[in-house]
Amino acid sequence: MTALIFDVENIKCGGCENSIRKGLSSIAGVSEVQIDREQQRITLMAHEAERSAIADKLRSMGYPEQGSVAGFQSGLAQAKSMVSCAIGKVSA
Repeated sequence: MTALIFDVENIKCGGCENSIRKGLSSIAGVSEVQIDREQQRITLMAHEAERSAIADKLRSMGYPEQGSVAGFQSGLAQAKSMVSCAIGKVSA
């Protein structure tokens, strides 16, 4: 295992953080998820082979890697992150 770092978009609050932790914990082998809201950075322990699955999970939840989406997709990512955020607030 190694520390993987993801610079993402749309982390706005504790609800977002809760959703991200819960979503990433559903991926086997992911542990020690740390979220820096100010830097929009997620650091976690996992095997490098899991990087694409983790990035896909983050994108599906509305937290794409910085610079990976544009235009309509960016608006869609923001909408998805708002839903993930609300779910994270409720399940906290």
